[in-house]
Amino acid sequence: MEAAKVIQGRRVTRADVELIQRLLSEHRTWNRSRLSRELCERWDWRNGKGRLKDMAARTLLLKLERLGEIRLPPRQCPGRPNRRGCAIAEGMAHDTTAIEADLSGLRPLRIERIGTEDERLARFKYLLHHYHYLGHQRCVGENLKLMVSDHSGRLLACMLFGSAAWKAKSRDRFIGWDRSCRERNLSRLTNNTRFLILPWVRVRHLASHILARVCAQLPGLWMEKYGHPIHLVETFVERERFRGTCYRAAGWIHVGATAGRSRNDVHATLKVPVKDVFVRPLCPDFRGGLWA
Repeated sequence: MEAAKVIQGRRVTRADVELIQRLLSEHRTWNRSRLSRELCERWDWRNGKGRLKDMAARTLLLKLERLGEIRLPPRQCPGRPNRRGCAIAEGMAHDTTAIEADLSGLRPLRIERIGTEDERLARFKYLLHHYHYLGHQRCVGENLKLMVSDHSGRLLACMLFGSAAWKAKSRDRFIGWDRSCRERNLSRLTNNTRFLILPWVRVRHLASHILARVCAQLPGLWMEKYGHPIHLVETFVERERFRGTCYRAAGWIHVGATAGRSRNDVHATLKVPVKDVFVRPLCPDFRGGLWA
């Protein structure tokens, strides 16, 4: 590894890597969670609310393992995991009664954040796993899980926001970032990684209305959970499947497309679906916040 490398927004030096190697050697019974908490304590790595950045540390460890710098202990995942390593219930009773109405008959919508101790978390994971074409994956790093219901409490949609893409040429060009600015401020972006309108819900203009409502509340929800602002939200829409109509209708900006290559495509031979890149500024002076 280079003398120093920025990973998860943190400058990681050779001394940091040697510390991790020593901890792994001296504490062979520690699992990944124990190791990440220890690192956060030693580095005093905390978010704006003063909480340890445990999930960011786990991602940092995974990236160091991919670089060949460390070898982590095996995962400890209770229950039966899906293909992305996240335990999902085999079956869960849920109401699939068709909801077909005018949008006006459902408002005002309820947008609720789902926390780690929330009893609805298992249902959230189950619905994404079974009804979203990408399924549900383990959330690493800062993330926000939302459930959207109508005024009477009938569940309509699930949304997941997570870490922004490390690099996206068209997005970075739109923002006007150079590399150092991106590395410094990437945590002020979030990615809408999943947006699921439940398949039995058929309401015209619902998707764009939810996107607009959620974007209005997103900065406050993020500040409440993590203690730092976000200024822009992004999403990647698979071109062969979708046109991004609801994002356009909600005021998102189409800034370009991906190149159809995976981040793991070392030899420029691995093809993946081309995705349109959409962004939505969350405040008028979003560039000022992202260039700071």
